[in-house]
Amino acid sequence: MRAVEISRAVRAGEISAVSAIEASLARVKTRDGTVNAVTRLLSERALEQARRIDGLVARGQDPGPLAGVPFGIKDLFDVEGLVTTAGSRVLREMPPATQDAVLVRRLVEAGAIPLATTNMDEFAYGFATDNAHHGLTRNPHDTDRLAGGSSGGSAAGVAAGYFPLSLGSDTNGSIRVPASLCGVWGLRATQNRLSTEGSFPFVASLDTVGPFTASAADLRAVVEAVTGERLPPVETGSLRLARLIGWFASDLSTEMAQALSEFCHALKIVREVDVPDVAAARAAAFVISASEGGSLHLERLRDQAVLYDPAVRDRLLAGALVPAPSVFRAHRVRRHFRSKMHEAFRDADLLIAPAVTGEAPLCDNPTLMIGGKAVPARANLGIYTQPLTLAGFPVLTVPLHVSGLPLGVQVVAPPGREDRLIAFGEALEQSGLARSRILED
Repeated sequence: MRAVEISRAVRAGEISAVSAIEASLARVKTRDGTVNAVTRLLSERALEQARRIDGLVARGQDPGPLAGVPFGIKDLFDVEGLVTTAGSRVLREMPPATQDAVLVRRLVEAGAIPLATTNMDEFAYGFATDNAHHGLTRNPHDTDRLAGGSSGGSAAGVAAGYFPLSLGSDTNGSIRVPASLCGVWGLRATQNRLSTEGSFPFVASLDTVGPFTASAADLRAVVEAVTGERLPPVETGSLRLARLIGWFASDLSTEMAQALSEFCHALKIVREVDVPDVAAARAAAFVISASEGGSLHLERLRDQAVLYDPAVRDRLLAGALVPAPSVFRAHRVRRHFRSKMHEAFRDADLLIAPAVTGEAPLCDNPTLMIGGKAVPARANLGIYTQPLTLAGFPVLTVPLHVSGLPLGVQVVAPPGREDRLIAFGEALEQSGLARSRILED
């Protein structure tokens, strides 16, 4: 069931919140041995909150717009009473969180129920959710393939049917990549639109947080719940659509090229936009991420380097050595690219681009083809998401209605226009052009 369906049924007394949580816990216990999306189950807390919600319903009180909806939490958000590990052994001896992260708390206040923490690349540094401590998260639609990352556990948990909603973070594509590969909806909100308070940082100047959902309607309910604001209506038929080309049209797999072409044809998208300096933007994102990430961890690396995932440790150490002039130039590129992205919206209201090059890579051969060469997926799955990071604009990942493995596109809006993205997503879902891929019971 989708989040809005669960909430409606719980509030109407047609099902109990306890039964919804018990069903979700059973799915995790049955399926997660092969998927490996979950790091910790919050069974006791979840059932206690479910009983409280059922009591409110019995007394005729409003339990909230997301009443009884189970959700997953990427393991870098604070959960009261748990150590926030960010997917690493390095933080395991830290004191437990004294309160939930802001986004978690707002969902709880809306009646949603935390069910589990989810797997991630250590310290969110990667696109594969291949964690040296918790193992590899596999794609629920083909467990021989990657789920994507770094929020792969959250995306895979939705796709596997554990919960219809989960929280992730997105610095360079960590929501958009796994949403595409797992076939679910994912939103990278406008920079600073959703609070990052209570989430362990990766690159503070680029970090955003956002939800994965099983439907576009769920996405609307979640965004309205966590912001406390109703999204205004949008006439989607009048939106001017354009496709990003150039960088965003190269290196596409045959499956993605065909799916994207058919999507644009169905929407009668003929306008094309070639934003300049995308390669420089991606390079700048790499430099900023490496330098800020390395600086954040430098003290711990001096004392606890052996506890880090070796692949993450080496990238953080290299980032700490990036000279200051290079970082300064990267931020200058960031400002320049943001202005070019603003210009791209002069004749368009929404921009369409692929989220990934193609289908999820195989776990035993985690590569993809870029420029005719096989390159590591862990560092390169964000080839289309990473440049857009620099602009700080909101981006919605739309799961395309395709017959093969999941594929997704990015829909980009100007800052603050999540209302356009969600209304457009709902229209795509209603038309059949978009469809999430959720494993059924």
